Amino acid sequence: MPQFLRLVLVLSCLSALWATNVPAGATDLGDLYQSQTIVTGQGEENRQLGFRTCLDKVLVRVSGDQRLLARREMDALRDKAGSFVDSFRYHDRLEGIPIHDEQGTHDRPHDLTCLYKPDVIDKVLASLGSRPWLGERPALSVLLAVERAGRGFVLASDGDESPYMRDSFEAAAKPMAMSIVIPNKATLTKGGFIFEEVSATSPELLGGIARDLGGRPLLFGNIWWRDKELGWIVDWWLAIDGKTYEWQVRGVSFDEAFRVAIRGAAQILSGNGQPG
Repeated sequence: MPQFLRLVLVLSCLSALWATNVPAGATDLGDLYQSQTIVTGQGEENRQLGFRTCLDKVLVRVSGDQRLLARREMDALRDKAGSFVDSFRYHDRLEGIPIHDEQGTHDRPHDLTCLYKPDVIDKVLASLGSRPWLGERPALSVLLAVERAGRGFVLASDGDESPYMRDSFEAAAKPMAMSIVIPNKATLTKGGFIFEEVSATSPELLGGIARDLGGRPLLFGNIWWRDKELGWIVDWWLAIDGKTYEWQVRGVSFDEAFRVAIRGAAQILSGNGQPG
């Protein structure tokens, strides 16, 4: 079967998966206008550091625009990050484990969750020349070819080659209030879709196939390990509305590679243009 037809077949299966297994997008403003980071203890100094990180995260989460964090105005906003927080809460990441050190709770890692009022964050975004990305967040169909040490595979939701990659990819989507659909082995097998074909797929084909799937976003990637780079090299493409976008990252962990993928997709889908 020609490569193009196989690609259509496997992605048509993804389309069916989409209808039954994709969680709803983020439409709850209370869910959207919050962010989380890890801090040490519950002391004031570390709390303020956490507020700064949470501000960065909520601005990108709400707007979809990762470029905001490089704006010069962000320095002043971070200095008063706590003033934008409506409420916050802690969760002890070692809950259930007895305190066993001299400093007690001071050194225990906690999840710090910050909640914000929409009008407050919307005003901050407006001051940066941005706006909220509201409405339902689309899920992404993911097709990823992975290669390391001469061995390659296509990432599957139930594959045993690298379950950590699957979990990491799903975790990367959560801070952006997004979700992903990774095909299972049966879907890939049905399409006759193996690593050699996925890794060689021409990005030029993706836009037309995305249109065939009703315009749903298709995130396609090639990721391979290089010792010289001390990490993974990744090329990402997103096909949406008849256009294909491309961005890259070099010498990173696969956790960071997947965060780059999701942030880039969010930037495009939110109308903020080409990822850097």
